[in-house]
Amino acid sequence: MDLRNAIRTNGAVRHFTDEPVPRSMVLEILDDARFAASGGNRQPWRVALVEDPDLRHELAALMRPVWDEYVAFERRDVAPYNVVEYERPEHVVAGRPNPLLDHIDDVPVVLAVAADLSKVAMMDSGLDRAPITGGGSIYPFCWNLLLSARAHGLGGVMTTFASHVEPAVGPALGLPPHHALAATIFLGVPRHQPTKLRRRDVAEFATLDRFDGKPLI
Repeated sequence: MDLRNAIRTNGAVRHFTDEPVPRSMVLEILDDARFAASGGNRQPWRVALVEDPDLRHELAALMRPVWDEYVAFERRDVAPYNVVEYERPEHVVAGRPNPLLDHIDDVPVVLAVAADLSKVAMMDSGLDRAPITGGGSIYPFCWNLLLSARAHGLGGVMTTFASHVEPAVGPALGLPPHHALAATIFLGVPRHQPTKLRRRDVAEFATLDRFDGKPLI
C-alpha cells in the first residue's frame, strides 16, 4: 500500500468480522512496528498478545467504568480526563454500549503495549504540568503497528482506557516494575474501513515562526 494513502485513510476501526488473524500475521506486524524511532534508539516497548478469555474479560471489566465516565462527559470543547479543567460528571450511567468491551471475546487481536520508563527520556518531567514528551518514544511504535496492520488488510484502534486503571490492570497483565501501560490495541479484519477522514486544514493549526504567528498557507 502506498504510504501516503495509508496515512490518509487509516481511520479507527472498532467492528471486525469473525475472520481469525493468524499469529504469524501478528508477528509480521510487530516485526514492522519495531522499526519505529525512539529516544536514543532504546526501543522501550513491551507487547503482550492477550488471548486468554478470562484475562480478556477481566480487562474489559476494569476498562468499563473508565468508558462509562468518558461518554458521560458532555463538554465537546475539551477532552474527558484532560489535565487542565476536567471535573468528573456527577451522574455516570453504567453499561453504555462499547463494541470492543461488549464483545472482547470476538476481537481477533488484543495487544497491550507497555513502555520501560527507565529507557524513556522524559524531558518535561520537571515542569509544572503533566509530562508528555515520553510518548515520543512509544507512540511511533503504536502507529507503525497500526499502519502495518492496514497494509496487511486489517483495521484497528489504539485505546488508553486501561492505562487509567493501571494499578489494577498491571498485575493482571504481569506489568514489570518501572513500566507504564501505554496503550491497548485492537485489530481484526474490518467490517468497514473508514477512508474519508475529517481533519482540520493545515492553516488551522500551523503558523509561521511562532504559535501566535500568521497561518501557514
